[in-house]
Amino acid sequence: YEGKSVLELGAGIGRFTGELAKTAGHVLAMDFIESVIKKNESINGHYKNASFMCADVTSPDLVIEDNSIDLIFSNWLLMYLSDAEVEKLVERMVKWLKVGGHIFFRESCFHQSGDSKRKVNPTHYREPRFYTKVFKEGHAIDQSGSSSELSLLTCKCVGAYVKNKKNQNQICWLWQKVKSTEDRGFQRFLDNVQYKTSGILRYERVFGQGFVSTGGIETTKEFVDLLDLKPGQKVLDVGCGIGGGDFYMAENYDVHVVGIDLSINMVSFALEHAIGRKCAVEFEVADCTTKTYPDNTFDVIYSRDTILHIQDKPALFRSFFKWLKPGGKVLISDYCRSPGKPSEEFAAYIKQRGYDLHNVEAYGQDATECWFP
Repeated sequence: YEGKSVLELGAGIGRFTGELAKTAGHVLAMDFIESVIKKNESINGHYKNASFMCADVTSPDLVIEDNSIDLIFSNWLLMYLSDAEVEKLVERMVKWLKVGGHIFFRESCFHQSGDSKRKVNPTHYREPRFYTKVFKEGHAIDQSGSSSELSLLTCKCVGAYVKNKKNQNQICWLWQKVKSTEDRGFQRFLDNVQYKTSGILRYERVFGQGFVSTGGIETTKEFVDLLDLKPGQKVLDVGCGIGGGDFYMAENYDVHVVGIDLSINMVSFALEHAIGRKCAVEFEVADCTTKTYPDNTFDVIYSRDTILHIQDKPALFRSFFKWLKPGGKVLISDYCRSPGKPSEEFAAYIKQRGYDLHNVEAYGQDATECWFP
């Protein structure tokens, strides 16, 4: 958002306003409590690129020019609005946002984070899938008739809460406004075909609670036993599914697990399964082929039945090598095919599913060449 226009909704006394103003071209900080927005202005008014407005985001009288904002930012706002108010606000935010612009927000989900009793608590502790659904359905049509919608870039647990409180209920989302013609085919295939909600529940009935991979908990125990995990280590699970393996590692080995999956449905289930567990597991909707981490971040990279979806496996393996600490380990299970030309029926199935299947020797060669050039 460097040099860009930022709209901060529910800005409060300015916890984030000043930080945004340091980089943005202009920040409009908005809150419906006059004393609060005045306090914000007294703290951050020295930023010449910041302006302050006392306004109710749910009011139909609020006027923001369409296609004028690069970033809409809010923290702990939507959970104080009714379902209908959230839906109406999202409709308006999509219109306010420029194509290519972003919406970032963070909410408390499932339950209260602290232990203090409140006489009055107006908060709606929703399931994350409510917000995801409402924003996925957001769209706008401009004067030329072109349609735009919101594309989910990431949805994840706030890492500090997982690390310090073993609490996964603080969730943040990042969306981008895109032309409706832009292709997000693979993610849609995962969530609308292979891993529909009904499909995930069916897999879970077969493989056991928390699991969508062959063997469920027993295979997970067998594989994880090979890793020699130590307390405090950090594990990346690529294609984490609905979280069963991650919870097993965190609860039994006292490791911190980061689970990523491109399927929104999968991560939604994983977050729901995390309720009340009090373990160091965080989840994120992310594409492992574009995701970046600092070098030497993880002690272990773990992936179950996922990389068959990846066309450029060597590029992913090179990323794994950079992300791993010296002495780190990689454990991958995946589907392969026999050497030679597949039958016409099997070839058609592979194409229809979008799989990139190799025989075991070729798979191993790809990995070896990336890790031991």
